[in-house]
Amino acid sequence: MSRYIPPEQNKAGQIFDIAVVVVTIFVALWLPLKLGLAGAAKSIDALDTKTWDALGQNATMAAIWEKLGYTPETAHDIIQNRFHYIIDWPTLIIMAIVLVAYFVFLFRASDREYREVINEKFDDK
Repeated sequence: MSRYIPPEQNKAGQIFDIAVVVVTIFVALWLPLKLGLAGAAKSIDALDTKTWDALGQNATMAAIWEKLGYTPETAHDIIQNRFHYIIDWPTLIIMAIVLVAYFVFLFRASDREYREVINEKFDDK
């Protein structure tokens, strides 16, 4: 029985694979920013009275803000800048379907390749 030797990939193929992975990661991180999907729910909850108490800051926090050179008016936008988490159900369902389809494809392709290797190695038995 001969030992299974997997096919070897040349250097150009390895470099191409690395380039594809780097570009894919870059696009996956950059595209949501470009389409305005990242941080889209970010907004400033404006207050009528801009005091440390209205901003929810105690005396210690206010002292630190003041040491940093902030007043209640200048710190207002920083403190009140919040994310509002809203679930977009159609997008969530589409994403779940795509992920499940990808894993089904991955498992089926892996199973097929695994069976080919087993048949190649143990076909005579």
